[in-house]
Amino acid sequence: MTNDPAATADFPERPVHRRRLLAVLLVPLFMALIAVSVINVALTAIGHSLGATSEGLQWVISGYALSFGIMLVPAGRLGDATGRRRILVIGVAVFTLGSLLSGLAPDTRVLNAARILQGLGSGLLNPQTVALIQQHFRGQARAKAFALLGTTVAVATAIGPVIGGLLIQVLGEDVGWRWMFFMNVPIGIVAIIAALLWIPDDKARGRRPDLDPVGTVLLTLAILALMLPFLERGVNPLIWLCIPAGLLLLALWWGWEHRYKRSGRPPMVDPEIFSSAAFRNGIIIVSVYFLGATSIWIIIPLFLQMHLERTAFEASLLGLPSSIAAAFSSQIAGRYVLTLGRRMVIYGFLVAFTGLLVVALMAGFVESGVIPFWVLAAPLTLMGVSQGMTISPNQTLTLNAVDPRYGGVAGGVLQLGQRLGAAIGTALIPGIIFALTESGTSWLEAFIMALVLIMALTLAALLVSVRDRAREKASPGAR
Repeated sequence: MTNDPAATADFPERPVHRRRLLAVLLVPLFMALIAVSVINVALTAIGHSLGATSEGLQWVISGYALSFGIMLVPAGRLGDATGRRRILVIGVAVFTLGSLLSGLAPDTRVLNAARILQGLGSGLLNPQTVALIQQHFRGQARAKAFALLGTTVAVATAIGPVIGGLLIQVLGEDVGWRWMFFMNVPIGIVAIIAALLWIPDDKARGRRPDLDPVGTVLLTLAILALMLPFLERGVNPLIWLCIPAGLLLLALWWGWEHRYKRSGRPPMVDPEIFSSAAFRNGIIIVSVYFLGATSIWIIIPLFLQMHLERTAFEASLLGLPSSIAAAFSSQIAGRYVLTLGRRMVIYGFLVAFTGLLVVALMAGFVESGVIPFWVLAAPLTLMGVSQGMTISPNQTLTLNAVDPRYGGVAGGVLQLGQRLGAAIGTALIPGIIFALTESGTSWLEAFIMALVLIMALTLAALLVSVRDRAREKASPGAR
C-alpha cells in the first residue's frame, strides 16, 4: 500500500490494560446506539410536547442517520492519519453536546439540528472503536473483543426502547423524552476522562498529514446523494434523481483516488484495500444482509399494530428475546469464529432463513387467532441468534484481511455498507407493504411477500458467504 507517513505513523504499542481499553471503547458506542433505539418510542411524546407535525419529526431520525453515514469513512481516515484517541474524544464530545442541545430544544428545528450534531459525533467515534480494537487486540482476543461489541449492540437495541418508555411513563411526556438525551451527558463526560486516561496517546507526529480533501468531499457528496432519497420519504419524486447523481459522484471519487495514489500521495481510501477478496466479500455480505434483516423489526410492528390492532408496547416486547439471544450468541460465536471461519456466518444465515420461514408459516394462524401473537417471539429469537453468528464474526473475518494501520478507514467502509443497506431496506420493504395494501392486497399477503423478499436477500448473503468459504478453503491459513 501507499507509504503514507500519516497512516504509517508509529503509533505507540505500549502495554495497555485491555479490559479498561475495551470498556472505554464500548461505553460511548453503547451510548450512541441507545440514541438510535430509544428515539423510536419517543416520537409521539416529542410531537405532543413540541407541537410538531410528522414532517417536522422526520429529521429527528433521518438527520441523525444521514450525518452518521456521511461521517464514517472520512472519520476513519482522519483517525488513521492523525491519531484515533483524539478523534474518539472529539466524537464523544460532539455527541455529548448534541445530546445536551437535544434535551434543551425548544422546537423541532433546534432538535433536528442537535440530532444532526449527535450523528456527526457518532460517526466520528464509531470507526475509532473498530480501529482501536484492530490495533490493540490480536487473534482470539480480537475475535472476543468484536463479540463483546456485538453483545453491546444487542443489549443497547433491546433496552433502548425500554429506557425510553420508562422515562416517559415516570416523568411524563414533556420531561421524559428530554431525559433520554440528558442521560448521555454525564456518561459522555466520564467516557472522555476515561479515554484520556486509559487509551494510549497515538497522536501522529511529524509533518502535517495529507487528508485528500477532494476525495473526502466527493465521497461525502456521493453518500449524501445515495442515502437522501431513502430518508426523505414521500417528498418530491425528483429527489430520486439523487441516486444516479450519487453513483456518478462515486465513480468520480474512485477515479480520483486512483489518480491521487499514482501521483505518490496518500488517498483518503487506498483502492488497494479492495484488492482483498475477503474484504470485498465481507462488505457485500453485510450490506445485503442489512438490506433485508433490519426491516423485519419494522414490518412486524406494522403487521401487529396496523392490522391486528395490538399496542406498541406489545409489539416492542416481541423483540426482547431476540436481542437477548443476540447478546449470548455473539459471545459464543466469538470463541469459534477463527476456527470455523465463514462457516460460522453461513450457519448464521441458515438460522435466519429458518426463523423467517417459520414467521411466514405462522402469520396466517396468528391473524386468525388460532395461536396468540406472542408465539412469534420464538422464531424471531432465531433472528437474534443469527445476528450474533453473522455480524460480529463477519466483521472479524473481514477486517482481518486489512492492515491494522488502515483499520479506521476499513471499519468506516464496513459500517457504511451496513448504513446504506439499512437505509435502503427500511425504506423499500415497508414501502412494498404499503403499496400492496393500498392496491387491494390483503395485509397477510403483503406481509408474507415482504418476508419472502427478506428471505431472498438472506439467501443472497448466504451465497456470497459460501463463495467466500470456497476462497477460504483454497487459501489455508488466510484467517
